[in-house]
Amino acid sequence: MQVIETKLPGVLILEPKVHGDHRGWFSETYASRTLADLGIHTVFVQDNQSFSAQQGTLRGLHFQNNPKAQTKLIRCTRGAIYDVAVDIRRGSPTFGEWFGLELTAENKRQLYIPKGFAHGFLTLTEDVEVQYKVDEYYAPECDRSIRFDDPEIGVNWGDISPVLSDKDLKAPLLSACDFNFTYVEEN
Repeated sequence: MQVIETKLPGVLILEPKVHGDHRGWFSETYASRTLADLGIHTVFVQDNQSFSAQQGTLRGLHFQNNPKAQTKLIRCTRGAIYDVAVDIRRGSPTFGEWFGLELTAENKRQLYIPKGFAHGFLTLTEDVEVQYKVDEYYAPECDRSIRFDDPEIGVNWGDISPVLSDKDLKAPLLSACDFNFTYVEEN
C-alpha cells in the first residue's frame, strides 16, 4: 500500500496494491499490520456503508465531537465521489482549510481522515456506494455538522444544485458550530 500526504497534515491518501489477471482483480483494502508498518495505528471498531441513488447527492460536512470523535477511512466501491476533509482544530496552521479528491470504484483510492476534521462527499455519478471504517462508535449526542457551502471554508464543489438531507440543509456555519477540537503540535 502506498501512502500519499496531502496539504492537510494527518489527512492521507492510501493507494492499495491491485493484482489483476484474466479473471479480474484482487486488492487488500485493509490490514492493521500493513497500516502500522506505515505509521498508522488506528484501531477501527465499525464499518459503515452508504448508498446514494442520485448524482449530485451531498453528504456533509459531518464529524463527532470529543469524547466520541472519529477517525475515518473512506473508499468508494461503486460509482464516484468527490471526497472532502476540513481542518476544524482550533490553533491549527491549516484551520478552516480543506482538501478534496475523487474516489472511485476504479481508482480504489482511500482517504484517511483523523479526528479534528469534518468530512463530506458529493456523488459524481448515480448509484454510488461508499464504505468507511471508524475508530469510535456512532454517538448521536456528539454528532455535528457544518454547512457544506460555508464561505469561510470555501469548498469548491463545482457548479451544483446538491441533493441534501434536512440535517445538512440546517447545518450551521463553522463560526456558529459547536466543535471542541484543539490543535496539538506533534514533535
